[in-house]
Amino acid sequence: MAHPWRPPLPRIVGLALVLAVWPAVAGAEGDVSPAPAASEGPEGGMPPLGSPLAVQPRPAFHVLPAVVSVVPGLLLHGLGPLAAGDTHTAGRLFAMEGTGLGLLAVGGVPILLTGASRRVIGPLYAVSLAGAGLFSLSMLANLYSTVSPAFTPGVAAPRLPPLELDFGYQYVGDPNFDYRHFVALGATARLSLVRLEATARWSPNEGNARVRLGGAYRLLGEPEAARGGADGTALDVEAGVLYHRFPTEGFVLLGGEMALRGRYAMARLSPRLEGSFAEASAGLALQGYSFFGPLSEDALHEQLLFTFGYGVYLGRSGPLRGEALLYYDHRKDEYAGGLKAGAGVTGYLGLRGRVLLSERWGVSADVQAGSAYVARVSAVYTLGGEP
Repeated sequence: MAHPWRPPLPRIVGLALVLAVWPAVAGAEGDVSPAPAASEGPEGGMPPLGSPLAVQPRPAFHVLPAVVSVVPGLLLHGLGPLAAGDTHTAGRLFAMEGTGLGLLAVGGVPILLTGASRRVIGPLYAVSLAGAGLFSLSMLANLYSTVSPAFTPGVAAPRLPPLELDFGYQYVGDPNFDYRHFVALGATARLSLVRLEATARWSPNEGNARVRLGGAYRLLGEPEAARGGADGTALDVEAGVLYHRFPTEGFVLLGGEMALRGRYAMARLSPRLEGSFAEASAGLALQGYSFFGPLSEDALHEQLLFTFGYGVYLGRSGPLRGEALLYYDHRKDEYAGGLKAGAGVTGYLGLRGRVLLSERWGVSADVQAGSAYVARVSAVYTLGGEP
């Protein structure tokens, strides 16, 4: 007799460990209330929120720190700002890198010693991903800290449109499937602390279709539709349902998921990082495959959801506002699939951006690289207020 499916407790415990990492990244300034502009604070760090600030000039750009941030800075994060004389930023980036390497060891060594036992792989894999995230974010912050003095940093838009629609084209280069060309549709509604989202991808020739409906509730931070002077730091709880139909292959993927997603303005870590942000999410998905028949218990499986990325805000004033994010996504059920690394399969890398070019119109784009290559470009139309 088949046994009823039960959520794997070890993986849930592992997820809790991952979520505990986010406050550590936030540091002492973990309060997500609006923060003053980093360029107005002293080089030694952010003062208490709400305290008066003396305007300080931005540091000058120098070539040597930028070079050092690459070689050997890609291995020793913090050398870039250290070469620029900023010991405060260097110390924090070294601490981030050390924490990331420690988490990688805590998660990775037991995985090797146990032969990736299914009894422990869930929480250990989650801890390892958290370590990889911190290591990657400190590396990118090291690079950004040395080049940011060369330009005026962007700021988080004071408010995002209540309703946003996008429509465009997506290309999928996957040697395992025949589909290539897709119609890409999306909609986002922002209602105070609630955000509702819908996306659809449809291939007219093969009939392959992927639809996701989801939403988010803001637990901490200002609402996207009314940030005011906030820096974008926030924490959301997200949920969604997924339907993906493969008519040629003869099966359908159905799933539900829940996650926590946090964004942290890196200026709170150091004024040199003004205009950039880190983003991370962790959650679980329960999915089932149906080969055009009744759903069997054997077709059910769970998937660890984990993403992290480093982004920059684009624009300071006027209609030109947006952001760009370089990210890693651990899920494998997207069109990009997963990167094959050794004996296992990881997620995929991506770069996405969105810019509003006028009061109503903008453009968004996304490129992803996993076992397949995905590229999308869309026009954005906003309703219900100025961006």
